[in-house]
Amino acid sequence: MNLIEAIIFGILQGATEFLPVSSSGHLALAHYFLGAQESDLAFDVALHLGTLLAILAYFRNDFWQMGKAVLGLHPEPAETQRLRKMALFIAIATVPGALAGLLLGKAAENYFRHPAMVATALAGAGLLLLLADRAGKHTRNFEKITLPNALLIGLSQACAIIPGVSRSGSTITCGLAMGLTRQAAIRFSFLLSAPIIFGAGVHEIPKIVKNGMLDGQGILYATGFLAAAISGYLFISFIMQYIRARSFAIFAYYRFLLAALVFIALFLQR
Repeated sequence: MNLIEAIIFGILQGATEFLPVSSSGHLALAHYFLGAQESDLAFDVALHLGTLLAILAYFRNDFWQMGKAVLGLHPEPAETQRLRKMALFIAIATVPGALAGLLLGKAAENYFRHPAMVATALAGAGLLLLLADRAGKHTRNFEKITLPNALLIGLSQACAIIPGVSRSGSTITCGLAMGLTRQAAIRFSFLLSAPIIFGAGVHEIPKIVKNGMLDGQGILYATGFLAAAISGYLFISFIMQYIRARSFAIFAYYRFLLAALVFIALFLQR
């Protein structure tokens, strides 16, 4: 991998981690069709930590307020209760995705990364996103999220272990289907991404320590990290503004188009 590829994969990770189009699916397709060498584990972790920095930076006030509430440092009792409840919901919703990653992560890497599987997941999850966006009532704001809502959104996040499904796409779809507004669905989805990304990175650190990092690759790790962090922040800002006046339909159509292109490319390779 060279410096240009590190930047490209960093930008791709930052963009697709937060848009409901599947970062793992795009990376799998990029490796397959572009013939790029598979990145090592340390580089993958660097990209994910870059997106973690992006989400922490953008929602810094939300995490700061929840942290103060959990520690009992928030000055307003009513607000403390609300913030503690939301922190608890995020923690509970993280559990299904974490268990799926621990128990099925290796199987997903081995059996679901073929372009045909990725394209099928892109199209299928895209259809669900489009249906939920059109049929959802969009009447319940962020404060109306309940414990069952959080648990179901967490269960939907577990499905994102399949490349092409999309972590943000699955959680947003589930939120919309339960009647959340677009802004509430995407905000909870993004807040929920922080602990799962952090946990995935921490889980891989012992492997990196054991196996070591590739010699002379430090600049590539740093470049990928910065590219993912900067692009992630910019794309979070973009979609948070975009969704105020528009629907998620464009992302579903993009998924359909990409899936069609993948199937066409595979057919022409026969």
